Amino acid sequence: MAGGLAAACSGGASGGPPTGYAPPSESGPEASTPVADAGSHTGADSADGGGGSKPPSEAGSPPLDAPRPDTSSSIPPPIDAGADVPPPRGPTPAANGTNFPFPQNRPSASCIYPARYLNSDVQAAYAKWTTDTVTSSGANGFLRIQRLSSDQGAPAGSTVSEGIGYGMLIAVYMGDQMLFDQLWQYEQTNLDMNGLMNWNIGSDGKTVLGMGAATDADEDMAFALVLASKQWGGQGSLSKSYADLAAAQIKAIWANEIDNYQLILPGDTWAKSTSAVNVSYFAPAYYKVFATVDPPGGSAGDAWMSAVDESYTVLQASLNSANGNTSNGLVPAWCSASGQPNAGAFGAGQSSPTNYQYDSCRTPFRIGLDWCWNAEPRAKTYVGLTSAFFAGIGAKNVVDGYSLNGTPDPGTNPNSTATQSAAFLGPAAVGAMSSSAYQSFVNEAYGEIATLQLLQGGTYYEDSWTTLSLLMMTANFLDYTAITP
Repeated sequence: MAGGLAAACSGGASGGPPTGYAPPSESGPEASTPVADAGSHTGADSADGGGGSKPPSEAGSPPLDAPRPDTSSSIPPPIDAGADVPPPRGPTPAANGTNFPFPQNRPSASCIYPARYLNSDVQAAYAKWTTDTVTSSGANGFLRIQRLSSDQGAPAGSTVSEGIGYGMLIAVYMGDQMLFDQLWQYEQTNLDMNGLMNWNIGSDGKTVLGMGAATDADEDMAFALVLASKQWGGQGSLSKSYADLAAAQIKAIWANEIDNYQLILPGDTWAKSTSAVNVSYFAPAYYKVFATVDPPGGSAGDAWMSAVDESYTVLQASLNSANGNTSNGLVPAWCSASGQPNAGAFGAGQSSPTNYQYDSCRTPFRIGLDWCWNAEPRAKTYVGLTSAFFAGIGAKNVVDGYSLNGTPDPGTNPNSTATQSAAFLGPAAVGAMSSSAYQSFVNEAYGEIATLQLLQGGTYYEDSWTTLSLLMMTANFLDYTAITP
């Protein structure tokens, strides 16, 4: 669930004491290029909200509202600045127990990439993300991801399960095993009755503000655990192997967050109905991997390929003439399985968003993965719609909200002075990687995202989507189960 932007979908920011946490140094191409604050992060003096799904019952937290200094000038120019030769590229060979050290730069034959992407841009985004969001405060001796005061509707310092999922993905792709393990260990201290993480935890790191799990977070964690089993093998500092933990997480999702053996529900304890669907939770590329870990076969496995098919069926149903979105791909934030927008998904007395907002905007990323990784034709059909729409607007003109018919309907976040959102532009650009027809848009969008300044929705959420988008756009967001070191 998008981390606590509630019905309006905004962002939130928080502060906490420094942790002294510093990401490991890399040794691959461009890894020696210094980035802002790399190796000297003060840990988690922040944590921002992100595109919210469930209405938060939250109240304020540690202040860290003073403007952050602009550190962009301290980032040295990339090592190829001004050069006419191609920048260094991976794949970095396996070393020191890590099978896929950053950077890998393994492009998909199905997708295009920005013309002059830089691994140092990813490193800079990673450094900012760790500085802004990673904290040991209230993490029970581990690490967690905080939201910040710029995140609207979220207490500063609070944690959402979505942030743990994003963090685990980022950590495994950057080869940061300590961070990965400690995020999972923190997750394990905040479980609900089904063994899945409660979706919203307060600023103290332990008070449950939102009970029950959020499926998008759970599936990100599950996929990250599968990746960890390929990245490091074994169990690291955990009590069980990454492979065993991945299998258990995947089965817990299937047992508690799937309706009628096919439909992805938004969580395990609420809205267990086909009338409350969040299309941005659909991750068919993950489900194809889950099917190999948890194959069908009676009680021994589950029908994940049915979930793939149902995801595309509902996605297609959400694009209809009544919604006015058949040609633009702008899915409603909340709808029924038949594609009808549902403003009552949160229950009586609460309003859920139905426009294209901070949840919906992630859809081209999740669906785009299935084209880049698996050449899934249904994925290309969908991202072809969103890509034509956003390329027609131009990267510099993408706003943080649209009516389903494509009319701008920007959000309002009084806690942020930024004028664009990486959560909107990044996934739109990842979807546009599906065709060379959008090369100019992909190039332009990459340049904007790499500034690290598209923070309109709040620092936690935008830092996360900046880093995830740059990982994908530099051919570092990969399916490790399909490649070898």
